[in-house]
Amino acid sequence: MDFEQRYRAIDARDPRFDGQFYTAVRSTGIYCRPSCPARTPRRENVHFYPTSAAAHEAGYRACKRCLPEAVPGTPEWNLRSDVAARAMRLIADGVVNRGGVELLAAQLGYSVRQLNRILLAELGAGPLSLARAARAQTARALLTSTGMKFADAAFASGFSSVRQFNDTVQQVFDLTPGQLRATATKRGNLPAAAGAGSGLRGTALNLKLPLRPPYDHGIFDFLAARAVHGVELADAESYSRTLALPLGHASITVQLPELPAGMDSGQRAWATDHLLLQASLQDLKDLPTLLSRVRRLFDLDADPIAIDNGLRNSLPERLAAVPGIRLPGALEASEMLLRAMVGQQITVQAARGQLHRLAALGGSVDSPVAGLDRLFPSPAQIAEHGADFLRGPKRRTDSILAAMARLAGSDESGRGLSLGVADDVQSLREKLLPLPGIGPWTVNYLAMRLLGAPDIFLDNDVAVRKGLAAVGLDAADTAALSPWRSYATVHFWRAAAARPADRAIGPGAPASAPRTARLRTSVSNEQKDANA
Repeated sequence: MDFEQRYRAIDARDPRFDGQFYTAVRSTGIYCRPSCPARTPRRENVHFYPTSAAAHEAGYRACKRCLPEAVPGTPEWNLRSDVAARAMRLIADGVVNRGGVELLAAQLGYSVRQLNRILLAELGAGPLSLARAARAQTARALLTSTGMKFADAAFASGFSSVRQFNDTVQQVFDLTPGQLRATATKRGNLPAAAGAGSGLRGTALNLKLPLRPPYDHGIFDFLAARAVHGVELADAESYSRTLALPLGHASITVQLPELPAGMDSGQRAWATDHLLLQASLQDLKDLPTLLSRVRRLFDLDADPIAIDNGLRNSLPERLAAVPGIRLPGALEASEMLLRAMVGQQITVQAARGQLHRLAALGGSVDSPVAGLDRLFPSPAQIAEHGADFLRGPKRRTDSILAAMARLAGSDESGRGLSLGVADDVQSLREKLLPLPGIGPWTVNYLAMRLLGAPDIFLDNDVAVRKGLAAVGLDAADTAALSPWRSYATVHFWRAAAARPADRAIGPGAPASAPRTARLRTSVSNEQKDANA
């Protein structure tokens, strides 16, 4: 967007652009979200910044009226695959908090000096400032949504000391932590039941996760169809699981907010502007990493209106019935690769059965959620004992075990394999295609789920081909879906999985038609990966 496009967005107070850029006003010394209700500033007093950190660096403070830190993040870091975007994904994942700028630069393959120069040029702030802004955003959420003690909130946000926490909150928001919490309490944003208490040998807390409406609820069905016993529990409105984090383990439950009765699926999608997170953490310092991964799993930073507008010409009836569809993400790279490889050429139920057996290898944990008692097994555990639990062709089993051994750094070659949000699509292909049992479908599927790559089309996926037929398209029509072919693919999977009665969508659909059929067909159940 150029200056005039952004200025028109703030003049219209368009909430679609909240979090995608920030408006700094020279005459007041503050920066706002685009939808700020204050009077539109004069053009000559306005400067736009791509990140809140850049506004901080330029000497601006956050607006107390619109709270620009309380917005979804920008989808730009998934749309882009350059160094700046990969750095932002890693910063959100807490890499700077855990290992400093040196670790961030090493994971990106640059020197600290080069990385500083790139981020300053692209984003207007260096990695330390970007990490500081991320900490401030987490701190604001904890102060305004929970009753957590200030010291706990400081360490949970990623600060190394309470003094640093106090100074940053004061500088960014022009309020002390106590004043920021008092403001939230006065506005009624701090529920009496919210807070922190004893949980998974650490701290339990409740948070709201903001998002841009519309938000299609079908992502919960998608996760429910693939839930692994002992590790995950899910239904059409909630998702719970245990997961390993860098400093310990955690248990989470993500739920839809309560909505008025009588809404159809489209109305519910437009009425959903946040999800509810209940989390119990073994170590509070893992909270920024947890929040980043949950947001990626549920695709909470997407711009659904831009996506739907891009697909509208090709899928008008689908978008009328299913607005705001999201791309399911992944919490951990090795788990996502294992799920993709196990699911090659078998049904979702068969793949799920194998994952149920493998889950026995995961470590046992205490969880406040009944039915969750273990972690998903690590690559090392699968590489060592997975042969006793996997079923199917020996060649496929050997490929899975070899890939897990590489991820664990314990294969015969001594060469480890590293996968994560620091990758882009091309680097995933270079790392994975040489491995036996991994072909283009698997790599593309991993790019969609792990990186949130928005323009992947699984052209040899049988479920996609069935979905294309169900919506009246063929493969030759898919070029028009770019750059949102990953989201179109989710529509095709849904169309392929729907019962015939559910396919009568659009204005002529019966009023009694179900909201959506639960997905019973695996993303990978019928795909025929030539190299698998």
